[in-house]
Amino acid sequence: MRDKSATLNAKARDLSPGGVHSNVRLLGPQVFMDRAKGSRIVDVDGNEYIDYLLGQGPNFLGHAPEVVLDAVDEACRNGMIFGAQHPLEVDAGSVVLEALQWPDQLRFAMTGTEAVQAVLRAARAHTGRTKFVRFAGQYHGWMDNVLVTVDDSGSAALASEGQMESHLKDSFMLPWNDLGALESLLAERGDEVAAVITEPAMLNSGAIVPREGFLEGIRAACDEYGVVLIFDEVITGFRVALGGAVERFGVTPDLATYGKAMAGGWPVAAFAGKREFMEGFGTGRINHSGTFNASVMACAACNATVRYLINEPPYARLELLGIRLQDGLRSLAVENGMAVNIQGLPMAFHFGFGAGPVTDYASLQKLDLAAYGAFSDVLVEHGVWVTGRGIWYVSAAHSEADVDETLERVERAMKEYVAKGDRS
Repeated sequence: MRDKSATLNAKARDLSPGGVHSNVRLLGPQVFMDRAKGSRIVDVDGNEYIDYLLGQGPNFLGHAPEVVLDAVDEACRNGMIFGAQHPLEVDAGSVVLEALQWPDQLRFAMTGTEAVQAVLRAARAHTGRTKFVRFAGQYHGWMDNVLVTVDDSGSAALASEGQMESHLKDSFMLPWNDLGALESLLAERGDEVAAVITEPAMLNSGAIVPREGFLEGIRAACDEYGVVLIFDEVITGFRVALGGAVERFGVTPDLATYGKAMAGGWPVAAFAGKREFMEGFGTGRINHSGTFNASVMACAACNATVRYLINEPPYARLELLGIRLQDGLRSLAVENGMAVNIQGLPMAFHFGFGAGPVTDYASLQKLDLAAYGAFSDVLVEHGVWVTGRGIWYVSAAHSEADVDETLERVERAMKEYVAKGDRS
């Protein structure tokens, strides 16, 4: 029963468009949550879920981690926003750079969307060029110049009313994992391109990992044509390894953005890079501003989270746990006659209906995304909190017991789904 959620939802719809404050939530279950701890989340009607959405990714340490809450509470008692610098900025910045290893400098921001705009601006300033290359199906925020969808021909199209058609001219959109397409474009129009921006692993859509040599090829092509390489690590950063995708895949960008897993659930983002690409912000030549950037609470949360990840790294355990969960889901699907494609990384993988593997956005569209969306609703009814778009996140708070219980709940959900005749 979700009577309290239904009542709150009705009130929320009067107060806010759609009853939500982010359009991402329009497509999810209209459930109101009361509390969460570790790997579990409880709604206002008392229903408990094992959480694999993790607030769309930020709760990499699980919900309400004490180490982060204590650090933020202590720090904020001495003030939160000074309109000036404070020591925690130095502490947090130092530990992030220590973990990442490759950048020379960083700046804190509030959201990944803002951080992306800053690095694109830096790339244009560095090169004197105006356009950038992006890949179909990847998400770099909701601003007009980066928010696009893919039409039936595979071309970029406006994703929202109110966007200006002219912003589609800011970028070239190419298929992910197709190095030849990038090399051909740069050979023809490289003198117009300031940057190539990419999720180094396409976790936002399909959990698609790069083909062998793909990231290396992007790096080489950018070097050849004097193009700035940007990694959007808002999802991969601190999740797929302590040093993010740079550590996991061994390819270094010129600039990168971070967020989500970096601060234990607090709203913090950052962008980082080599000094030659960052120094313009320090002279005022390139503008980056924000009242709440590097707030006391943001820096305390980031400092505590990243130090925890350095001192007690969960990555080896999560590799095993995530693989076990994926293997268990595949086995249950076979037992219940469901054709599924489960792929990605142990800490973030995609669950879809249909044949794989998925190597780019076009092949992702060949999965039965609507069928998985319907199945995700059944999963939620059985106490597995997931998103209808197929991404599953695994946190440092998840345990072997959580996986055991998850598989039991998924098995019941699959049997119900198949019994209704909704099998893929």
